[in-house]
Order: sequence, then structure tokens, then C-alpha cells
Amino acid sequence: MEVLTNGEVSAKDRLGFDPAEVKKLTFKEILRKVGPGIILTGIVIGPGNITTSAMMGANYGYQMMWLLIPIIIMGITFTMTSYRISIMTGMPILHAIRHYYGGAASAFCGIALFLSCFFFTLGNITGTGAGMNLIFGFDWRIGSLIMLGVLAFCYLTKGVYSKVEKGITICIIGMIVAFFATLISTGGPSWGLMAKGLVTPAFPEGSFTTALAYISTNAAVTAGIYGTYLGLEKKWKKEDLFNGAMRADAITHIVTVVLISGAIVLVGAIVLNPTGTAIKAPAQLGDLLRPFLGSAAPIVMGIAIIGAGFSSLLGNTQRGVVLLNAGLDRETGLESKPVKIICIICLAVATVICFTYGGSPTQLIFIANVATSIATPVAGLFMVLILWKDELFAGVQTPRVLQILMTICYVFAVFMTVNALRTQIPNLINSFIGG
Repeated sequence: MEVLTNGEVSAKDRLGFDPAEVKKLTFKEILRKVGPGIILTGIVIGPGNITTSAMMGANYGYQMMWLLIPIIIMGITFTMTSYRISIMTGMPILHAIRHYYGGAASAFCGIALFLSCFFFTLGNITGTGAGMNLIFGFDWRIGSLIMLGVLAFCYLTKGVYSKVEKGITICIIGMIVAFFATLISTGGPSWGLMAKGLVTPAFPEGSFTTALAYISTNAAVTAGIYGTYLGLEKKWKKEDLFNGAMRADAITHIVTVVLISGAIVLVGAIVLNPTGTAIKAPAQLGDLLRPFLGSAAPIVMGIAIIGAGFSSLLGNTQRGVVLLNAGLDRETGLESKPVKIICIICLAVATVICFTYGGSPTQLIFIANVATSIATPVAGLFMVLILWKDELFAGVQTPRVLQILMTICYVFAVFMTVNALRTQIPNLINSFIGG
């Protein structure tokens, strides 16, 4: 074993290879390696993302476009921190937390992450119902039950998931095309106002909660943490941290998310903001596409929301259960029977909560999105602490820029969460009591 002058072992002895000698992958090779980031995008782009993005544009026009910049930085930072910790410790994040801080800390983080995903599931269940309402006009609860029945069938039947997933992918691609086509058909954004919104950080009156919802659905530590478990399924190796694969995966995830959600914000700013329309019902989501699709807009939007909600339900429910089990040191296999059974139980409980809520489904989607922000202050703290451990990078170059960015992003996320939830939690409780 090679021992360095300061007494540390070399990177080659620790990792089994010299990072400086790892060959960078070609573009074609990276395409074959990228995977978890794409799955994470499918989970993130659900009804909550569509609703919150539309609210951002409808309520504040171009004023909040600047949030895309911290979202890009936070999304890549959280994901790369997760990947780096996982590779350097040889463990997914929650297992690394257990290793350094014990079972209680790991369980606490696992529960917080699960609750974050559970709130996201509330929005997805409501969202699929809202999509059915847009297409067929019947009560959103009936639509939710129909889609939940299809979801349960997918969980319990082999071979169905992949077929349904392909259909959903087509729906999501269609949604992306529809939003960008709407941007073009409306003449595009006001480039001056858009540029001003991108470089002028400000929170218009009453915008703090919407900003938190937008950040928490686009850039949260949950995605990166789950990515480390998806990396096990993808059979990533330690070399993938140094050959460009993991960096490309993280960038692919956040760029695709920002392109989609950013387009929705712009459409909301162009179509709804000038009319003073505030989104409070599913029908108003359909109005986003009217400049391009006319009377067919509600149907196309309904299909898009169902596709986004259903794909997010499939992935997010599993994500929550996997992270809970990881925190409790239990089975985490995506296809394991215990995971699937707990997923169905979670869906049943979430459905009862959704049906108990007395307000508009779009408002519940928004509230649920805000509530998902609880994961970052909890799990993010342990990620920051682990990333600053000297022993983590023994023998290799310390990623000082990543450490600083992770700390700044964490502080910013906590600041947003504390300030927004201070008023939103009482509103959430009152909404259920009033319903």
C-alpha cells in the first residue's frame, strides 16, 4: 500500500484506481450511462410541478424567472453531493448517514424523506383526478379512483409497468411539445421583461410560499438521495464519478426539469397574467394551451396531467417507501414485494386524506408541493456534515467548490422553508379542519 507523506493512503489504494488516469467517456458512452436523472425528471414533472409553474407565471408574470438560476445551481449541487458521498463511502446516502451518525439519525431522515414524498403523492393523486375532470368533466375524486385502480394493477402485475410507462412517456413528450408550441404561437415571451426577471431577484408581495413550492418541486435533496439508490440499479461504478457519467446525469436531470417547468412559467406569464387570472380550478390549467389548441386545450392538458401524474405516482410512491426502508435499514429493492405492498397502503391512506380535503384540487396540489420542502432541512444537514468530513476525501482532491456550494444552497433552502412554512402550516391545518 502506498502511503503519502502526510500519512494518508493514496487514491489508487483507496479506490482501486487512480482518478487522474480514468478515461473520460465519449458522448455516446455517456448516453448509455445516463439513467437515474431521466427517471428523476419523470418523477419531478408531475401535476404539482405543472400547477406551481403555471401559478408562478399567472400570478407574477416574469418577476420570478430569476428562481431558475438558484434552482439549476441547487439541483446540480444536491445531486452531485449525493453521488459523491455515495461513491466515496461506498454506500447510498441514508446508509452513509447511518454509518456516521447512527440508526436514530438515519431513521429520522428516512421518515422526513418519506413524508416529503407522501405529500408529493397527495398532489399526484389529486392531479390525476384533475386531469380526468378536464377530459370528461366528472368529479375529480372519481377520476382519481379510476387511475389508482390502474396503478394498483401495475404494481401487482408483472410486465404491465413497462408498457404503461411507454404510453406515459409519449403523453409527457406531447405536453412538452404543446407548451413550446404555445410559446411560439403566442409570439414568444417579452425578451426584455424575461431578461429583467432573470437578473432581478425579488419576492413580490405574497410570493414567498409559491417560490418555496416551485423550488421544492424542482430542486430538493430527495431527488439526489433517491438517485444513489437508482445508481445501484444502474450498476454505476466508482469510475463513473470521475469519467463524466454522474456529472452528465445530474446536469441532464436538472436541465430537462428547468426547460419544462420554465416553459410552463412563461406560458402562464404570457397567457394568464395579462388577464389577472389566478389558478384555482383544473379548467384554468386548460386555458394555458388555448392560444395554440383552442377548444381542444382542456383535453390535451388533461391527458398531459394524467400522464405526468401517473408516471410521478409510479416513481414517487416507490421512492418514498425505498427511502423510508433505507432509513430503517430494511429492504430497498424496487421490485421487492414488501416495497410494493407498503406502496399500496400509502396510496390508500393518501387517497383518504385527499378525499377529506374540502377545497379545490389545484389548491391541494399546491399545498402538497409546499409541504414536500421538509426533506431538505433534515437530510440536507447530514449531507453537509458528511461532505465536510476530511476522511471522506482521504487520498483524493477535496471538492472545495462543491462543499461551499452545498453549504450555501442548504442555508438558502432552510431560509425559504422556515419563512414560508411559518404561515403555510396553519393554513394547511385550517383547510382540512374547514373541509
